[in-house]
Amino acid sequence: MLGFDYYHLGSYLISTRPGRIVKTLAKNIKQYAFFDYSVNEALLLSEKEENTLNGIIENIRQEYHSNVDKFSKQIICSHVESLLGYSERFYNRQFITREKANHQILERLENLLAEYLNSDDLAIKGLPSVQYVSKELNLSPSYLSSLLRTVTGQSTQQHIHYKLIEKARGKLSNTSLSISEIAYELGFEHSQSFSKLFKTKTKMSPLEFRKQINLR
Repeated sequence: MLGFDYYHLGSYLISTRPGRIVKTLAKNIKQYAFFDYSVNEALLLSEKEENTLNGIIENIRQEYHSNVDKFSKQIICSHVESLLGYSERFYNRQFITREKANHQILERLENLLAEYLNSDDLAIKGLPSVQYVSKELNLSPSYLSSLLRTVTGQSTQQHIHYKLIEKARGKLSNTSLSISEIAYELGFEHSQSFSKLFKTKTKMSPLEFRKQINLR
């Protein structure tokens, strides 16, 4: 329908007229990662959780159809914020409790990154992107990052960088390749970019790391 803004929330669809929700709330809605999840990544709700969300939605419906007064917008916004807060809580619960499914995703991710980082693709195509990794795992980028943050404390990008730095440490420790040669093998066009990332992640430059290893 024209004139409405739509936000998918699992199996629910939030529909609002522009201006009916204050700008602050509209901005906050876009900060919730689950609005970018795919349909197959929807919440798996228990009966109790579903009743909780349905109760909030019913409160919104009743307030929306009530006589409008100066409190209407504030109350509706409060209910919507509550709906979003509970949804985020339930997604977090889902990430934690679906241990077997999460382990399978993490195992596939580790295998995917190991295969890519040990192939010629790394030097030719560069570091795998979050979009590439997510597509290979049949997950949305937002869902994968949310899952990883909950389980490992890292986003997908941070996890990719972590694996790359692990490989860089190995090359610095076990080969006589120059920093430039290592940077090239790891998919960097410029060694400065590699050195900057390495120092950001390890608090020392590649050369400092190699010297430290040689002193042992």
